[in-house]
Amino acid sequence: MQSRHLTPLDRLLSGVNNALRTVAAPAGWAARENPAKGIDAGELSQSEKSHAAGLMRVNHAGEVAAQGLYQGHALVARDRDVEAQLQRAADEEFDHLAWCEQRLTELGEAPSKLGPLWYAGAYAMGAASGMFGDRWSLGLIAETERQVCVHLDGHFARLPEADARSRAIVKQMRDEEAKHGENAVAAGAAELPQTLKRLMQLTARIMTATAYRL
Repeated sequence: MQSRHLTPLDRLLSGVNNALRTVAAPAGWAARENPAKGIDAGELSQSEKSHAAGLMRVNHAGEVAAQGLYQGHALVARDRDVEAQLQRAADEEFDHLAWCEQRLTELGEAPSKLGPLWYAGAYAMGAASGMFGDRWSLGLIAETERQVCVHLDGHFARLPEADARSRAIVKQMRDEEAKHGENAVAAGAAELPQTLKRLMQLTARIMTATAYRL
């Protein structure tokens, strides 16, 4: 059956619904099985638990931003194939969001209190880039995913060795983020200016430092 083409109003309402689902309600259960299922929690000291929770809170904040970014792109996407690609990626990113939230709960911690800010900022960035055309939307996604992979590699190295559950989640997230970036490049992503790339890195560092504690 052919899918219905979404009007600008449909996209806007979908974005509002996604925002509420992302920042105003628990992520709940993901559509796919948590990669940590069946893995022993391990013995963690209180300091290791706090550190792991801080890293997973940062990852959760990143996934909140990812939802905003993809929904902002989808709002202004001009090509239906690109729109569908963005939605598939957003669905996988929502699984990442749920897995991170589930792990935070297991560690006795909560997501970042600044979730609405992360979502709104990323949504605006996604919509703004999309106004210049799908190639630039895809370019922003490709560069974002490249930077996210570097970030997740760092988190994987910094997580306690005994925290096998968090490490399993981060590993699958990293693999799927890399695939999203590859798909964006294959779909015709534009190469972003170095100045914009550096600005994205600075923004990510600010979010990381803040979300680790708040």
